[in-house]
Amino acid sequence: MSSIHRPDRGSRAYSPRKRAKSHIPRFRSWPEASGEPKLQAFAGYKAGMTHVIMIDDIKNSLTNGAEISVPVTIIETPAIHVAAIRAYVKNTYGEVAAAEAWTTALEPELERRLRVPKTDKTADAFAKIEELIASGDVTDIRVITYTQPKSIASIPKKVPDVMETGISGTDMSAKFEYAKSILGTEIKFTDVFKNGAIVDTAAITTGKGTQGPVKRWGISLMKGKHSRQGSLRQIGTLGPFRPAHVQWQVPAMGQTGYHQRTEYNKRILKIGEDGAEITPAGGIINYGLVSGEYILIKGSVPGPAKRLIRIRDPIRYQKAQPGEPQLVHISVQSQQG
Repeated sequence: MSSIHRPDRGSRAYSPRKRAKSHIPRFRSWPEASGEPKLQAFAGYKAGMTHVIMIDDIKNSLTNGAEISVPVTIIETPAIHVAAIRAYVKNTYGEVAAAEAWTTALEPELERRLRVPKTDKTADAFAKIEELIASGDVTDIRVITYTQPKSIASIPKKVPDVMETGISGTDMSAKFEYAKSILGTEIKFTDVFKNGAIVDTAAITTGKGTQGPVKRWGISLMKGKHSRQGSLRQIGTLGPFRPAHVQWQVPAMGQTGYHQRTEYNKRILKIGEDGAEITPAGGIINYGLVSGEYILIKGSVPGPAKRLIRIRDPIRYQKAQPGEPQLVHISVQSQQG
């Protein structure tokens, strides 16, 4: 007898499955962390994948202490710039930006992305933010950062990607002082994360255009005579006669890919400054040579080569942070066959 348990194929957690509004992924929440203020996220560009041989340091693992092969994702992480400070207050509708302080020390390429300030008004903006902090209205202090793709030879664009980045801590005055200290400066990846840290990654997945319900939702292929009558990759029914319309739960063709996806608790296995030491012979397919600062993250990361990847402090509870990984070998074998 066949099983009577047959859950719907696919997941409705990601509906509606439509294209992301921007190629820049958004973090809608930030981990609550105490201690000294620091940036809670960074950004880089995906190069490709390779594999490493490392010592398994996971406690209670069957291969603990032995050498294992691990797939890794290569992400180029040039320094990011801090363009502005943003103060948030809470009203009836939630948190809203109340004041911004922009620096005039901006890269000229940023004008291709947005309208930059021509005059220096940081003193007035600082005074307004300090007044809001003194009144106790400020609920959060964040900074606006932007990347430098022009420093990556394999990225064919100069226009920076602009995003908002959280600052750890609970003292608004301390967060504001830290934000002022980094305003208009460059921040390196090592200023935010350390080797072996656990992080979250967010990216826009590879776009696949319009696809049928089999690929989009994972429904089964038609069996027997149905498949021989031109209905191999179609759904069995559109639904009942009443209600007299097709319900939204019915799996249908449509946009597949180019969605934002966030993956949690990924481990940084290596932080380096010379990309030549991990570039495969002949370069990475669809990318080229890794020229500057880079990181290796365990496992895969959403998106194709050259896609912007955002990296954040882990928002889920971590019982224990693992130590620094021990890499024995990094594969630089040619990926071109």
